[in-house]
Amino acid sequence: MAKGDLERIFAALERSGARYLVVGGVAVVLHGHPRFTADLDLVLALDPANLRRALDALSRLGYRPRAPVSLDEFLDPATRQRWIEEKGMTVLSLSSPAIPTTEVDLFASEPFPFDAAYGRALRADLRDVVVTVASLPDLIALKRRAGRPQDLEDVRILEAIERELGRDE
Repeated sequence: MAKGDLERIFAALERSGARYLVVGGVAVVLHGHPRFTADLDLVLALDPANLRRALDALSRLGYRPRAPVSLDEFLDPATRQRWIEEKGMTVLSLSSPAIPTTEVDLFASEPFPFDAAYGRALRADLRDVVVTVASLPDLIALKRRAGRPQDLEDVRILEAIERELGRDE
């Protein structure tokens, strides 16, 4: 995943006015721990107007679902719920021929109360664009719930960052 690719995605989302939170490995990196990650995980505010802005921005960058569904289907809450219940889907994975090294995963449901998490979010400068990243406590809680080995390692590192930041204040 190239840094310039991320900047293009974030700039498109920012121009659209979409409300989003970066979670996953990119969020760990933006909080200060460099590590490899193969995709960009985003939590979007799932209200229809916001979803439309975000999906249009990603679509303009060539992003399409990897699964045989349309982006417009993701707009429908009942469809997303059916995907979650019937297919065990937690994210919709998107890929773009224009940005082939950066897959985008969109959470099918809000893993935390979005508005509250958005209010606590870190606004990180990435060159010419401001990126909205889940706060350390929200990211830690999300990764702890996921419980995979990499997530638990991230929790350990993020908690150390949180302790260090607490000492600096």
